[in-house]
Amino acid sequence: MVALALSGCSDLEGSDDAGYVTGQGVVTVQEPGERDAAVDRSFETIDGETLDLADYRGKPVVLVVWGSWCVPCRAEQPEVNEAAEQLGDSAAFVGINLREPSVANAQAYVRDKQVPYPSIDANDGRALLAFQGTLTPYTIPAFVVLDGEGRVAASIIGSLPSTLTLVDLVEEVADGG
Repeated sequence: MVALALSGCSDLEGSDDAGYVTGQGVVTVQEPGERDAAVDRSFETIDGETLDLADYRGKPVVLVVWGSWCVPCRAEQPEVNEAAEQLGDSAAFVGINLREPSVANAQAYVRDKQVPYPSIDANDGRALLAFQGTLTPYTIPAFVVLDGEGRVAASIIGSLPSTLTLVDLVEEVADGG
């Protein structure tokens, strides 16, 4: 596993009594031979639909952990939208909405921030446990990149360093890295 600290510090910082952990945008890449088995899960979206990660096999999937109440998530959403636009059909994006007081808040966030991809309803945080120790029910914001086989290939724990960082990371995974 290769870890790169893009913001000068690799320590995770707590956020006092907020009940979640923010990070410094630490990028971690798993070499292809070190990746665990594919994440084979279906989830309910904030719109009540079923989303099956297996439907996205063949290209990278970017899982974006967010909450409407999360200040860093709100601030970085335009950059995430830009990354999704730049990558187009070469990658899929799926949000993981965490710990919302109501699904209406999540739906309002998606409308307000013009989020162009579906989001999983992960109110209790248990959905994050499916990602093989990369995420905990308290990790937000965060990004996990699955490779074309559905295996965890990379992550960014904490705020997104930049649109370019996410685009480059996804392209690296798509190229077999």
